[in-house]
Amino acid sequence: MMDDGYRNQVNQVSDDYRYQGTNYEGYPPQDGYYHGGEQPGQEEDAQSDATEGHDEDDEVYEGEYQGIPHPDDVKAKQKKKAAGMADEFRDHADLVAERMEDEEQLAHQYETIIEECSHGRFQWTLFIVLGLALMADGVEVFVVGFVLPSAEKDMCLSSSNKGMLGLIVYLGMMLGAVLWGGLADKLGRKQCLILSLSINATFAFLSSFVQGYGFFLFCRLISGFGIGGTLPIVFAYFSEFLSREKRGEHLSWLCMFWMIGGLYASVMAWSIIPHYGWGFSMGTNYHFHSWRVFVVVCSLPCIASLVALKFMPESPRFLLEIGKHDEAWMILKQIHDTNMRAKGEPERVFTVANIKTPKQIDEFIEIQSSTGTWYQRSFVRATTTAKQVLDNVLYCLTAQYRMNTLFLAIVWFTMALSYYGLIVWFPDMIRYYQEEAYKSREKIFHHEEVKHFTFNFTLENQLHRDGTYFNDKFIKMKFKDVTFEDSVFEECYFEDVTSSDTFFKGCTFISTIFYNTDLYEHKFIDCTFENSTFLEQKQGCHLDFEQDNDFLIYLVSFLGSLSVLPGNIISALLMDKIGRIKMIGGSMLISAVCCFFLFFGNSESAMIGWQCLFCSTSIAAWNALDVITVELYPTHKRATAFGILNGLCKIGAILGNSIFASFVGITKVVPILLASTALVAGGLLALRLPETRDQVLM
Repeated sequence: MMDDGYRNQVNQVSDDYRYQGTNYEGYPPQDGYYHGGEQPGQEEDAQSDATEGHDEDDEVYEGEYQGIPHPDDVKAKQKKKAAGMADEFRDHADLVAERMEDEEQLAHQYETIIEECSHGRFQWTLFIVLGLALMADGVEVFVVGFVLPSAEKDMCLSSSNKGMLGLIVYLGMMLGAVLWGGLADKLGRKQCLILSLSINATFAFLSSFVQGYGFFLFCRLISGFGIGGTLPIVFAYFSEFLSREKRGEHLSWLCMFWMIGGLYASVMAWSIIPHYGWGFSMGTNYHFHSWRVFVVVCSLPCIASLVALKFMPESPRFLLEIGKHDEAWMILKQIHDTNMRAKGEPERVFTVANIKTPKQIDEFIEIQSSTGTWYQRSFVRATTTAKQVLDNVLYCLTAQYRMNTLFLAIVWFTMALSYYGLIVWFPDMIRYYQEEAYKSREKIFHHEEVKHFTFNFTLENQLHRDGTYFNDKFIKMKFKDVTFEDSVFEECYFEDVTSSDTFFKGCTFISTIFYNTDLYEHKFIDCTFENSTFLEQKQGCHLDFEQDNDFLIYLVSFLGSLSVLPGNIISALLMDKIGRIKMIGGSMLISAVCCFFLFFGNSESAMIGWQCLFCSTSIAAWNALDVITVELYPTHKRATAFGILNGLCKIGAILGNSIFASFVGITKVVPILLASTALVAGGLLALRLPETRDQVLM
């Protein structure tokens, strides 16, 4: 293949044009236009005798001419070559300025085309397909939180391991948002969304079968990495099929699928996880418990969206940006015809003939299959793409977009810090109140003496101090939240005993046998053993008893997700009426006021109520943030910018989870003041952003 410079010398012609009415007219396709009408004059359309009459696909564009040019064409070819050489030696800034002018013209023309295509069956079909992808993102956020209580016992997780498992998904989503967003602006929305969903579905499914903590952690990391691309791509993708007057409203309706994902996860968790018997075992080392079934079920929205995406086209706006005008025109005609047939007007003709395409200035590296080895070619393509993605990231920090990017980054971060911090803090506080109420019902036994007795029933929520147990048997029983302090066990026998939150502190064991129990060494604190034996202790980890408060936790998540429905509806109906900026600022400031009511949340029911209020008021800010982020950046940088900001959002989520959880049971002041301050700062700063509801999509 020839290099890009020589290709320009052979193929490019002048980009001069004139605009007449609603159509662009100019030179042949090499000038950056798509023509559906007549061709220009003979001088610009000269062809060699050898290639004249060939189809466009049969023409040789790399300079490998066959035959001798006709003498009459020499002058025309010299003019083309001069124009190509002029482009080659033009200043890069001039080419960029020319491209920006082309993009502005395309933006207005594309808006007119989308209005002609109308809003109908095609957009609603795509709405459902992309909504399923967004639903999968919502499910991913809730999965680990729901399975953690069961998984920590099933895989013997320590406190640090539990914390890492809770944060690993956000880490994967952060990396995925940045990478997939950048790739979507280079490789296409549809292709990258399919790849990201495929990775998520594959590793989410695998994570349900792996037994070890390390591999499970890895699968959830890669699963989060895959789903991280959903938000940047879905909103960029769908916005490019919407007209200006429909964009704010319908992007807000699309946000409802994130809520539906939370509802789906909550209902499935309550329906599946408590049923411990819904699983199977293979030997003593492989167990597939009910929480693993739940993980499989949670991958279904992702799989459904992945299958449906196969039947959806690429964004025509993206195709026009990279010069594929023929393909874009066909998709736009498909949209038009689909909507007109649905409206009962199949006779209406798609009248667009000419579509402007921006000047292409990217440097693409093409390598022949005979050049180097396959991994060398792959390496060159990968490094080239990585450089282009990095250039896109840096573009968002140029003078034109620097302040907008900075303001948006702060608003995204403060919103995520407060929102994700509080939605984790609410359930933790509810558990804390439950544990306090549970401990208040604890039964305390002092100086009890038990001889020749067989315990074959469950002991729960008890404290035994200074007790004496002689020749007692503990057989096929369960200890749940039981503590023995300074007690003596003499000639006792423990067999097939399982325990949860059970400890022996300062106890003495004389001639006592432990057979097939899970009373491991860490459950004996400062204890003394005399002539005592442990035989065939239980191997691996064992699920503890079903928690009575499981249903309440699922209900809290369900109500928190459902409570955003009014906010979603209001934001969708008012997004194009009051504007994005007022929506963000107003929602965040009202949410900050709601945070102060948390000081009065001293019970489970009060915390549930304030959680619902906070979620319903904050969702409007999220929706408006999604819309304005899409509209502030041009098409070839849109997904990249969204990915960067969404990555910062996940950093805020990680910090919020860690900071707010550390104050559970200690104080409510710090979480409430931190969330309120962040929301006020972000809301006020959002008012400095430009309003975008009246502008076309660049």
